[in-house]
Parts: sequence; C-alpha cells; structure tokens
Amino acid sequence: MIHWTIGVLVVVILFFCFLGYRYVQRSLKPLDPTSNESIEVKVPIGSTDKQIGDILQKRGVIRSGFVFNYYVKSKQLAAFKAGYYDFKPSMTLAQIATELQKGGSSTPIGSGKVLVREGVTADQIGDVIQKNTKFKKQDFLNLLNDQQFLNELKKKYPDLLSSAVGAKDVKYQLEGYLYPATYSVSKNETLKQLVEQMVAKENQEMQPYYQKIKDDHMSVQQALTLASLVEGEGTNQESLEMIAGVFENRLQKNMKLQTDVSVSYALGKHQQNISYNDLKVNSPYNLYQNNGLGPGPVNNPPINAVKAVLYPKDRDKGYLYFVANMKTGKIYYTKSYQQHQENVSKVQKANGYEK
Repeated sequence: MIHWTIGVLVVVILFFCFLGYRYVQRSLKPLDPTSNESIEVKVPIGSTDKQIGDILQKRGVIRSGFVFNYYVKSKQLAAFKAGYYDFKPSMTLAQIATELQKGGSSTPIGSGKVLVREGVTADQIGDVIQKNTKFKKQDFLNLLNDQQFLNELKKKYPDLLSSAVGAKDVKYQLEGYLYPATYSVSKNETLKQLVEQMVAKENQEMQPYYQKIKDDHMSVQQALTLASLVEGEGTNQESLEMIAGVFENRLQKNMKLQTDVSVSYALGKHQQNISYNDLKVNSPYNLYQNNGLGPGPVNNPPINAVKAVLYPKDRDKGYLYFVANMKTGKIYYTKSYQQHQENVSKVQKANGYEK
C-alpha cells in the first residue's frame, strides 16, 4: 500500500513538473508572434528584475513576469536601465532583455495618438494622421491601395479581406476596414504598422460575425458597404437597425438605394445638404444613378452598424422610404412613395429649406 501511494505521489509530482516545464517554455516564447502592435513601457528608476517583469506582464508584452525573472537570473543578466521603451508582444525575452540593457528613452516615446471616429472616411483619417504623427496623408492613402501590402494583410486576415483585396472601382481598397478607435503611434512605428493596427482591430471586432455574414449570403465587403451607408444615415442604434431594414427591402425589390451618403462620397465632400445637380455626379458610388451597394464602403463604420445590417429592425413592416428631420433627429419611415413625399414636404418646411 505504501509503495502504491509513493508511486502515485511520484506520478503526480512528475505531472506537475511537466506542466511547469511546459508553462515556462511557453512563456519564454513571444506572447503573440504575429503582432505588430507597439506598446510603450515605462521602467522607473530603481526597478528590480521582478518589478520589471510584472510591468511587462501588466502591459501585455510578455506572458509571465515570474518566468521573465527566472530567465534573467538563469542567464545572469543585469544592468537593466530605466526609461521609456517601445516593445511588441512579438518580441522574445532575449530581445526584450537586450533592449533593457541598451537603455530606453528619457522621455515618452509616443509621437502621437490617432483617433479614428465612427463613420469617418479614409481621407479624414489621413488628415488626422498627418496632424498627429510624422506620417504624410498622401503616403497613408497610397498605402491603402498598395497591392503588395494588401496581399500581405490578406494572408494574415483572410476572413476579413478576401472580398476586399482586388475589388473593382473602389477609391481605397481598405476603406471600411480601418476600425474606429484610438491608436498610439510610437517613435519607431512605421506607417504600415499603424494601418495594420487598424485592420487587426477591425478583424477582432468582426470575428464573431463572419459566420452570420456567410449565412446571410453576403461577402464581408458587401456587409461593410451596407454598414457604412447605414452608419452615414443613422443617428442611434434603433435608427441604424431601421434604416438597414429599409435598405435591405429596397435591395430585395431591385430599387436604387438613393442615399445621400453615397453622393457625398462620390463628390469627395462631407456635407449634409445635397443639391439636385449633385445627384447627377458620374460615379459608381452614386446610388441615385446605380443599383446595388456600389463598389465598396463609403466610410469606416463601427461594429454597431454591422450588427444593424445583420439584425435589422421591423424589416417585415415593408418600409421602403425614410426621411429625417435634421432639427429634431426624428426619422419618418413609410411604405409608399406618396407618403414619403408628404413627409419630405413636412420636414423641408420644418427645416426651412427645399431640396
């Protein structure tokens, strides 16, 4: 009995030793080998190896501060220096230790932040990038159509970009795929890395919905295009879902979407009031002149707009038209063109203009 108990105990000990070994080996490897994210880390003066490991773990650079401390001691590394560092989750512990021995910057590395607001266009993002970083707007816009770069991204994010790369007649192939969020730009970060941050965030947000898009017989390009149109017209989640239902009803009946958002994009202008002459602009994006969704997204919509497209509200009521009162924000939905015209007249009168 005693021998049996000892045998079991030995097996248990060996099992936990094996698990510990596996954990250490895993923690020695990069946290995320494919990541291009730059993470700024401050190492205060007087920090111990253990404290540095804890900081790196909390900042999401490494998997385990404990293993980092073990690695440093086993390699007899020393003389880590205080300062600001630009680390990536794709770095090995050896690479991180080397940087810590070289020393960091005495001032924060970050050269700026890029805020991508919901529903803005690539052109508008370019303005923000040029204002807040070392990068030029035109270089950013050129990169959105750089075929080699696009193919690299497509290999990394096939679910997201398979229907985008190579799309015809689009202004920018990555329009619609630059997720609205705030992005930190470090001193050593490249423009490609910044754009990939945005695309990676888009892929992360879209991940739960790829199967639903497929089940609805849409491509990701179509889903994001419709989401961008809905985002441009809606004001809150309910209106996004209602407008998505209207657009989908019109598409089912092969009716033109006739959305002003598409005309604004075709004109390269960001304006609410569209003139009659504007509706005649010759562009595949002009959905007053063309059927369907157009070539691609007309802005970069948030995930709420995508959800509205996948789960529209009151579509079964058969609404085909809507018009918004710009003063009150109220949106009127109707089934018939006659009712719609009556609502348009009321709204124009209330807002003091005629279209």
